Amino acid sequence: MLLGLDSDFPGLVADVNVLGDGLVQLGTVRPEAAELLAELLMAGLRAERSGTTAESPSADLRETPAVGAAS
Repeated sequence: MLLGLDSDFPGLVADVNVLGDGLVQLGTVRPEAAELLAELLMAGLRAERSGTTAESPSADLRETPAVGAAS
């Protein structure tokens, strides 16, 4: 994944076309990963409404380590 979230969404399955139409199944995710996804989606929508390009999220958005990371 572009944003390095593949470990947060191990069950991710997408069936979409180049226009983004289709279905994305997230599978089981941690609440923190779902919150991060919601923040990323909102940033993209805000950027789309303002006519600008969405910037990559800063590293501080990720407050918890990925599943399976050493504690």
